[in-house]
Amino acid sequence: MATEIILPKVDMDMASGRISRWIVAEGAVVKQGDPIFEMETDKAAMEVEAPVGGILGNIVVKEGVDVPVGQPVAWIFAEGEELSSLTVAKAPPADIAVVPQPSKNSQAVAAESSATEPRLLASGSVNATPLARRLAGETGIKLTDISGSGPYGRILRIDIEKASAANAAAANAPSAKPAPSTTATAVSDASVIKLFDVGSFTEQPHDNMRRTIARRLVEAKSTVPHFYVSADCRLDTLLKLRADLNAAAPQISGAPAYKLSINDMVIKAWALALKQVPATNVSWTENAMLLHAHADIGVAVSVPGGLITPIIRAAEIKSLSTISNEMKDLAARAKSRKLKPEEYNGGSSAISNLGMFGVKEFAAIINPPHATMLAVGGGELRPVVDKGEIVPATVMTVTLSTDHRAVDGALGAEVLAAFRAYIEKPLSMLI
Repeated sequence: MATEIILPKVDMDMASGRISRWIVAEGAVVKQGDPIFEMETDKAAMEVEAPVGGILGNIVVKEGVDVPVGQPVAWIFAEGEELSSLTVAKAPPADIAVVPQPSKNSQAVAAESSATEPRLLASGSVNATPLARRLAGETGIKLTDISGSGPYGRILRIDIEKASAANAAAANAPSAKPAPSTTATAVSDASVIKLFDVGSFTEQPHDNMRRTIARRLVEAKSTVPHFYVSADCRLDTLLKLRADLNAAAPQISGAPAYKLSINDMVIKAWALALKQVPATNVSWTENAMLLHAHADIGVAVSVPGGLITPIIRAAEIKSLSTISNEMKDLAARAKSRKLKPEEYNGGSSAISNLGMFGVKEFAAIINPPHATMLAVGGGELRPVVDKGEIVPATVMTVTLSTDHRAVDGALGAEVLAAFRAYIEKPLSMLI
C-alpha cells in the first residue's frame, strides 16, 4: 500500500508550514531516510525525510504554499503500484474515510484540510472518534454542532468536553446583562489605514514568524506579571581576562581554536548565577514550579523578519570556549533558518544583548516557559566612585525581567547580585 507523507508538526505552537523546496522530483525512487522536501516554519527550515522507501508520487502541495500541520503533501508507492490513483493509499487513522484527491490543486487541498466544521465520512456519518461518540451520547451533545480539532476535522474527546463545559457555563450564567467590558481591544486595520493618505505607504503582509512573535509577546505581556531589577557591572577585569584568553587560544589549521566575546562570558556568568540561586532557575505552571537541573540559556538572535532564541544547554558546566563555538554555530544556522526544534524550544532562562548597537539599557519581555530574562546593555566608560575616589571604569547596565509569580523581587535581586559578582571577578567562572 502507498504511504501518505504529511506535513509534520515540529513545534508545539506550529499550526502550518510551507514547503520551500522539493528535493526529490515526482516519480523518483527514494530510500527510507532520504530527504524529500525542505519545510519552513515560523522559526526554522528543515529537511523532511522519507519514512519508507519507494517511488515518490502524487505531489499535491507545490513549493511556496502554506499548508496546515497533518496535511498530506505526497505519497510513496511501492514498485509496481499505480501512481495516478490514491485508492491504495494508506488510510487515515480509525474511521476517517475521505482523503484528498491528487486532482485538486494545493490551495484547495489546504483549505479542505484546515476546515474545522463537522466533516462527513463517505457513509454520511460525522467524522468522530468512538470515544467522542460515546461521550456525546452521554451528554446529549449533537455531533453536527461540534467543530473537530483533530486531523481532517475529526471530533475528539476534548472537543466534546469543551462543548459540555460551554453548555454548563451557559446554563449557569446569570440572566442579567453583563457589565460593559473594560478590556482594551485592538484597533482595526481599517481604522489605522484611514489615518494615512492613499499612496503614502505600501503594505507588507506579515509572514508566519512575525505573526508568531506578535502573538507570543501579547500573550506574555498580558499574562505574565513582569518585575524588573537593574544593576551596573564593572567590566575592566573581564575585558582584560577576555583579551588574555583569546591571546592564549591554540591555533588549529592556522586559525584560533576560539575567540571569546563579552556575550559568551555573560552567558556563562548568568548560567552560574542561576545555579547559585536555584530558586530562580525555574518555570511556572499553574499546578507546580518546575525546578530545572541545568541552566539552559536561550540567547536572542536577530534574523530577517524577527528573532529566534537558540539555547546553550547546561551552560553552567561548559567551558567558555565551548559556549563560544556553540553560540557561533547556533547563530549562523539561526540566521539561515536551519535550526532544529530541539535547539530553540524550552530553556530555563534567556539573554537579550543589544550592547553592540550602542544601547545603554532596556527591559526585555519574558518568553514563557522562562521565568527570567536578562537584558544586557553596552559597556561604556563612566565615572565611578572607588574607595572614595572618582575613577574611570567600563560599566555595563543589565536589567532582569522576572515572572513575579515564580521569582519574587528579593530573589531577583539575589541572582542579579550573583551575576554581577561573576562579571566583576571573572576568574571565578574558570574554577
